[in-house]
Amino acid sequence: MRKIVGGRVIKTGVAIFLTAWICELLDWPPVFAVITAIVSIEPTVSDSIKKGVIRFPASAIGSAYAVFFISIFGNSPLTYTLAAVFTIVTCFRLKLHAGLLVATLTAVAMIEVIHSNFLFSFFIRLGTTTVGLLVSTAVNMFVLPPDYKNDIKNNIQSMAKRTGKIIEKVFRDILEDKHDDQDEIEKEMVAELDKKILQTELLIRFQKDEAKYHPLAASEKQQFQKVQDQIVRLRLIHYHMDNLINSPLKDISWSVEERKIILHAVTELTKALRNPAYYQPEKHQMELQQITEIFWEDNEEITKNSDKHPTKFPPELIILYELVAVYNLVDRFYNIK
Repeated sequence: MRKIVGGRVIKTGVAIFLTAWICELLDWPPVFAVITAIVSIEPTVSDSIKKGVIRFPASAIGSAYAVFFISIFGNSPLTYTLAAVFTIVTCFRLKLHAGLLVATLTAVAMIEVIHSNFLFSFFIRLGTTTVGLLVSTAVNMFVLPPDYKNDIKNNIQSMAKRTGKIIEKVFRDILEDKHDDQDEIEKEMVAELDKKILQTELLIRFQKDEAKYHPLAASEKQQFQKVQDQIVRLRLIHYHMDNLINSPLKDISWSVEERKIILHAVTELTKALRNPAYYQPEKHQMELQQITEIFWEDNEEITKNSDKHPTKFPPELIILYELVAVYNLVDRFYNIK
């Protein structure tokens, strides 16, 4: 069932039921508590607590404005307008952004149910808000606690494969003199990878916050640290590929044989990223040594053939520098210390 509807949906349903049940026992109107409970189920327990601290005073502000304006104008369109507008402005000014929505909904919904005993209604509203916040936080903590470790691990594997495809695409286009024609496609692939990295970085932040309330075992900590280091390597590879795509790479002077050697090194690199079992440290170092030698040979040749040091790097040097950098990053991706 969890896979069909998702853990957060289940927790929201449980929070609604418990909140409504407690309010019924206390003879309080459950609607406001339920609204609070629904919006208070956050990705992590930490977020539920942090935002709950903001939502409570925000809801109090919305309730106060609803009571105040209904006591002056009664149940009228002007009351709805003023209560909503003043609630939004006040929450915004006080930087209670996380509570703005629930406070505004509270202010508007209260107008319909307040008929007398305005002060009593206000304190009842504070009570229902408290019930909604406490129940949703407790449910988030004890019912299907947030766990993003598998999602993070799967994303890392998926991004490594995607990174391998990008590396092969970009270097092949450059070596086959198709770089300018394929520029937009390459940029689109890198942009998609960037989105995936950002999503995974967010999941890592969620898991870090969650670890404060559900500590990881020693083995899980080690694995979690590993994936954090791996995403840093993928982010750096993304940075190098972005540099390569946006660099002017024309008039490459390599021979056909040199291009084959470099393309072979690129192919071996991408195979290692796509399939962890293919990665062999000794073989990886041999390929790295080979392209590093080409890099220094080109560098020496440029220095010899020029009376002055060039102010811009030639395309061959840029390509090899980025390839050597990526090779080193892939090695560190698999050999986390």
